[in-house]
Amino acid sequence: MAETTYEVQNVAGGVPIKMWTRGVPVEDEARAQLTRAAKMPFLFKHVAAMPDVHVGIGATVGSVIPTRGAVIPAAVGVDIGCGMMAARTSLMAHDLPDNLEGIRSAIEQAVPHGRSVGRGQRDHGSWGNPPAAIVEAWAGLAVRFARICDKYPRLKNTNNLTHLGTLGTGNHFIELCLDQDARVWVMLHSGSRGVGNAIGSFFIELAKQDMRKWHINLPDENLAYFPEGTDHFDDYVEAVGWAQDFAALNRRMMMANVISALRGQIAKPFDAELEAVNCHHNYVTRENHFGENVLVTRKGAVRAAKGVLGIIPGSMGAKSFIVRGLGNAESFDSCSHGAGRVMSRTAAKRLVSLADHIADTAGVECRKDVGVIDETPRAYKPIEAVMAAQADLVEIVHTLKQVVCVKG
Repeated sequence: MAETTYEVQNVAGGVPIKMWTRGVPVEDEARAQLTRAAKMPFLFKHVAAMPDVHVGIGATVGSVIPTRGAVIPAAVGVDIGCGMMAARTSLMAHDLPDNLEGIRSAIEQAVPHGRSVGRGQRDHGSWGNPPAAIVEAWAGLAVRFARICDKYPRLKNTNNLTHLGTLGTGNHFIELCLDQDARVWVMLHSGSRGVGNAIGSFFIELAKQDMRKWHINLPDENLAYFPEGTDHFDDYVEAVGWAQDFAALNRRMMMANVISALRGQIAKPFDAELEAVNCHHNYVTRENHFGENVLVTRKGAVRAAKGVLGIIPGSMGAKSFIVRGLGNAESFDSCSHGAGRVMSRTAAKRLVSLADHIADTAGVECRKDVGVIDETPRAYKPIEAVMAAQADLVEIVHTLKQVVCVKG
């Protein structure tokens, strides 16, 4: 019998958890959170935990949860459709200027990022007056969104059009990277922004209300679910599908604006999107596994079916990888979505000094201030260990190293 590459955690009263975590740390609370999910009665086969697994809000980040006949909104989360996009350009490292500050500044001006809150003031992370290209792109989503808002009017008054083509905060980023052959790539990370957060939050709370109404006891109220065949199930699937499409379009619009900004800084003509990948890592979809059609929820995990390209980023100072899926059935054709946190944001701010952050991001044109300490490289697991733990899930196609990093 072939040696397995994952460890199995058996769960009394539930399905097993298969964990691709050899050589990487896993918090006890993450194991406990996975165990609670594994006890849900509609789980299919087993839960798969990726090497970047860590505690999340509601459900564990780095988990793959397959279900039959039900969906758990918190297992998708509120950053619906969050994911990555990467595109190779025809530029080489020697085509970039020695000082990359101008490129970073141009990207920051081209893409609204961050967040500001002030009475009567526009959030600088959104569009005040969306450009024509953004308005035109939104038109392709508007009819479906109006249909969702007809059922749930409170979702209408959200940041939707004004957030299309914007970055956000937290671990979202835009990077200029060099691959193993010194070719220039653009890579970015974001999701469905304010409107996706509103949709996720609304349906998570709606599922909790349904559980209370039906007197269903749960191991964790964040595991509240919608049974298939109910109106709320159908409405959630429709809304989450729309938010996932918004997220993919959001990344495409940002990519177009970043490439335009680069053309304004680099005189040499160049092609872009020679190799482009656009993948979700917080989403739910219907797939066939072990001969059955099931719902697969990936929270902090990427689809890695055989031959499918994906993106696994490191941190602000670490390598990232363009990967090709190996189609490992036991992982439900999945892999990690990144390095995974090893420190909470609060712990990182307490334990990592600004000098540490500056040293760990040497050679990267990025923010070097206390405002990004929570995203510093030491807050994450070593990406090399994470990749080693999932060698049977993906193969590395390109290894990228950032030279510019824009954070919200």
